[in-house]
Parts: sequence; structure tokens; C-alpha cells
Amino acid sequence: MVKKKRLRLIAEMARKIRAYRELKSRPKESQKYALDYENMRRPLTGKMLPVLAWQDVRRESRLFSLLAGMRLFGVGRMFTRKSWLEEHPEPSYWEITKVKVDYTAENMDHGEAWGILTYKGKQEKEVKAVEKVMYHDWRLIPKDMEQQFKDFQPLPEPPLRYVPYPPLLRAMILAQRGRAGGRMVTEEPALPLQRNVVFNVEYFRRQEEENRRKEGTAV
Repeated sequence: MVKKKRLRLIAEMARKIRAYRELKSRPKESQKYALDYENMRRPLTGKMLPVLAWQDVRRESRLFSLLAGMRLFGVGRMFTRKSWLEEHPEPSYWEITKVKVDYTAENMDHGEAWGILTYKGKQEKEVKAVEKVMYHDWRLIPKDMEQQFKDFQPLPEPPLRYVPYPPLLRAMILAQRGRAGGRMVTEEPALPLQRNVVFNVEYFRRQEEENRRKEGTAV
């Protein structure tokens, strides 16, 4: 007869209480990413921001610094980042669909946001959480430019022409190259998917002679 396992109600309740206290003791987003703009340090950890980021911190804005001053906290508006504008010619932006504000923050400039990401002109289908909302490089796309961002048509991807060799065959090719040349070869071997064959006059002449040989002489 199988002995039933006794439920330890007090121990289970104590575990839940510990988990709840641990959750409540975690620093909030407003505390974790708070910044002292005079010495560029985070008060919670005491860490200093990289020197290369100081200029953007003084000139640019965080996402929730922009959302806090907008109607409906910016739901329905489009936001991009300075780094995207500088690195990619294709439009990259977030279209905000949902915002959860941390009302305990001093200026309500912290929280979580969700939206649809369009990266390098390619729009994703699912709504997901906006990443790196605490970075100081967010910019609001003006209303009169939103349609210009949306109308962009990405170029089709070039067809795949080469694929890598299987691991064993790749090792054999590299070893053969090393023995033949006597030096280290860094070029990666690739297998072409399309083989261009040029047929000359001799090829068709041989084909015609072979067909005649197979057919034989008429009686």
C-alpha cells in the first residue's frame, strides 16, 4: 500500500512568504536605472557610465522620458533610435501598442512598453516587449513622417548561391589545400548551388556521333 505524502502546510506557506518578500525587496526599475547626471553614476550600484555615452545622455532621451509627456503615454505612436538612424539606411522603429507605467517613479518616466518592431524595413508580426528602454537615444517620429517610414519597401534578398561543405568534407579540403600550398589557408570552402557549363561545337559533334553509333546503319 502506497503511503500518502503528507502536506507540510506551514513549510509551504513559509516558502511562499519568503518568495513574496524577495520579490518585494527587489529594486524597481526607477531605482535600478536612476542616474546622477552630475557624476554620471547610478546611485544603486555606484557604477559610472562609459565616457562615450555621456554625450548621448546629456542630449538624447530615454523612451519613457518621451512617453511620460504624451497623450495616452504614446500608445499608437512610432519611436526610433539614434543608433538605428546612423547605422541603417532602412527604417527601423517601434510602434507602441501597450504601456505599463511605474507610478511610484518621481516623474513616471519608468516602466514597461510593448509594441511591433520594424527592423531594417522588415516588420515583425507579433507584439513583444520593447528592449533597451533605458538607453538615452530614443527619438519620436513626427506625425508627418510616419507614413514615409511605413511606405518603405525592402529590397528582395539575393538568392543563395553557395552553401558550406559538410564538416568531414570541409576538413579534407582544408587539409588537401594545406598539403598542396605548404601554408595556412584561411579561405572557407563553399559548395556552389548552380554550376555554369559552357557547351562548345565539339560537344554537340560528339553527341551526334554517339547517337549515330547507337542507332546503327540502316539496312
